[in-house]
Amino acid sequence: MQSRHFAQLVLLSAVWGGSFPLIRIAAPAFGPLPMACIRCALAAAVLSFLMRVLKEQWPDRVHWPSLTVLGLMTVVAPFVLFNWAGLVIPAGYSAVLNATAPLFGVVAGALSGEERLTVRKLVGCAAGLMGVGLLVRLGPVEVDTRVALAVLACVAASASYGFGAVLMKRATMTHQALPASAAVHIAAALVLLLPAATAAPDVRIDPRAAAALAVLGMFTSGFMYWISMRLMREIPASAATSSAFMIPLFGVTWGGLFLGEPFTGGMVPGVLLVLVACALVTGFDPLSWRRAR
Repeated sequence: MQSRHFAQLVLLSAVWGGSFPLIRIAAPAFGPLPMACIRCALAAAVLSFLMRVLKEQWPDRVHWPSLTVLGLMTVVAPFVLFNWAGLVIPAGYSAVLNATAPLFGVVAGALSGEERLTVRKLVGCAAGLMGVGLLVRLGPVEVDTRVALAVLACVAASASYGFGAVLMKRATMTHQALPASAAVHIAAALVLLLPAATAAPDVRIDPRAAAALAVLGMFTSGFMYWISMRLMREIPASAATSSAFMIPLFGVTWGGLFLGEPFTGGMVPGVLLVLVACALVTGFDPLSWRRAR
């Protein structure tokens, strides 16, 4: 992995780690469905503008169904699920749970025949589940049914990201990154339009929430999704999803700095187990980044 790839992975981790506090700010005002739809529409607008500036061509009509499926997996499902979880649990929780995405990515690779599921990877999956359990059990939030459902929503969102990574990698082999990214977000916004409209009466306009949603849509979704697809063209999907390893660090840090969310010592074992699990499942070696040229 080249140094510029590593720098892009760090950038993705920092920005996506910051998305969880922004979700916590925006979700109570907009609600999960309207927020996801607006976020996709803003991302689509930014990417469409970039396409016009760079004179890119839209994907052929025949490819839009597969790009819509990619949008469902990597945009619609994760956005809605993380938005709902943001109403219940701290941003740091969601960021740590997001780190399970590479586990699901490797499982998806095994099911599709692109990767082999080994004993090491199975041990990693077990460690990941233990880590999630410890995080929820020992963290500062009292566990009840709603918290448990929010944790499951985050795990489901991470699974969607992980399985979607296989589809995203395939899409980069067929399409240029910018047109594919724009098409994915347009399709996602259209899919969410009707469900979001039914929940629109509950939306409460708040300047702080609106600003958070604007950053989520235009930057963390639109621009960074494009960067992610460009990066995935050049490195393996498992390496690209390894940015999730650093997201908990940034997510917990941003949540503490901007939302005053507590980080207790009891959370440390769960966080470490999740990260170790991801390393086991993906075969990721932290020292390899330093050795890579």
